[in-house]
Amino acid sequence: MKDLYQVFFQYVGIFFVLYLVGYASFLMMSVTVGSSELWDAKRRGKLKNELKKDYYVPVTIVVPAHNESVTIEATVRSLLALKYSLYEIVVVDDGSTDETSDVMVRAFSMKQIARPIQRQLKCQPEEAVFETRIFKVPVTLIRKKNGGKADALNMGINAARYPYFICMDADSVLQNDSLEKIVRPVLGDDHVIAVGGTVRPCNGAVIKNGQLVKYGLPKKLLACMQVLEYDRSFLASRILFDKFNGSIIISGAFGLFKKSMVINVGGYAAGSLGEDMELVVKLHVFCREHEIPYRIRYAADAVCWTQVPERFRDLAKQRRRWHIGLFQSMMEFKRIFFNPKYGLVSFVSYMYFLLYELLSPYIEVFGVLTVLFAFYVDLINVPFMILFFLIYAVYSAVLSLTAFFSRVHTADLELSASDMIKAVGLCFFEVSCLRFALAWVRMSALAGYRRKKNQWGRIERKKIDFD
Repeated sequence: MKDLYQVFFQYVGIFFVLYLVGYASFLMMSVTVGSSELWDAKRRGKLKNELKKDYYVPVTIVVPAHNESVTIEATVRSLLALKYSLYEIVVVDDGSTDETSDVMVRAFSMKQIARPIQRQLKCQPEEAVFETRIFKVPVTLIRKKNGGKADALNMGINAARYPYFICMDADSVLQNDSLEKIVRPVLGDDHVIAVGGTVRPCNGAVIKNGQLVKYGLPKKLLACMQVLEYDRSFLASRILFDKFNGSIIISGAFGLFKKSMVINVGGYAAGSLGEDMELVVKLHVFCREHEIPYRIRYAADAVCWTQVPERFRDLAKQRRRWHIGLFQSMMEFKRIFFNPKYGLVSFVSYMYFLLYELLSPYIEVFGVLTVLFAFYVDLINVPFMILFFLIYAVYSAVLSLTAFFSRVHTADLELSASDMIKAVGLCFFEVSCLRFALAWVRMSALAGYRRKKNQWGRIERKKIDFD
């Protein structure tokens, strides 16, 4: 029996070595490319060698909201502070049971109007429409029956007057130059149908009149670790995938889309918990199958600040929802898998999300259980395993810190010495402890997901320090 165990552990070891080498190599290449891109963008900015235009792309900003009375006013005020001329704001209250609509009406002196909305995309009917034109751009509020986030987004698209729309979360704020920067790829290339922006945690940051005036790591350690995680994620795969038109996810917190193309593919899928990824993959499939020239871009300098959960219970809810959405999108479009028609989208992007996102929690938990079993049957070299784990933790931590400090420096952010020390210390805890805790959360995410497919997944919100 011991010989059988040895053969089993030998093959398991080979698999994990190949798996980790593949992930480490991809992450190294991604962070290197991402860091180089940020440094090059900063250099171009200093030389004033950027695309400048005297005209604007008309944009509708759609903000789906459900029980967001705490944050909705700050979000809309941040949108009114944007350095942009031709846009409108459409807030969709998706059956809130709190005072989301009342806060909007009072804060912005809105009046109820009789405005018909053309149903180009299927969604729940509106109950009331409010509008105000006392600000530099029109602000519209649509109150409707609850149908979920995707349903609310479809309503906002139906109500949009302009050819491009931005979707963003009601707990987020944009920097005042973010809209200007996210439309630049559209100005430079008529084939661009979608652009993703950068999402950064606003916990610990102070934003006034659309400008970041103070930046620091959050006081809560869990939020701090998410700052490191977000910077690594957005710096790594997003910039690299952008190089070969391989982006298959645009964060629901901040993304620009061509309205006509989204209507052509049927809008957001109401039954999906990952409506942001589902839409982007659907755009890839539609354009490839109809041989339509297209580009899906990533604007690293277009920044949206969002709240991240400060309690593990709330973080677990969020990550379960994300993993279910990932599973739904990957399964719905499984025909992309190893399909030459989709090129690098199939062989790089889809494979990465399959191996290192969707299946990774199961692989990681299996690895931990295998190590424990090997220890139980006395077939493990404990000093070697400890050394191997330490090398993995140090390697991952170095890449996380590289991504974090690249973001901080290229964005000209000032970070205190205590925050630097905190970042260095927490990065080891994030890759060695939080990662495995979230792996267990994601592994159990699919249990009972069908009955929760239209739930927003509430987490605790705090008032955003905007002005």
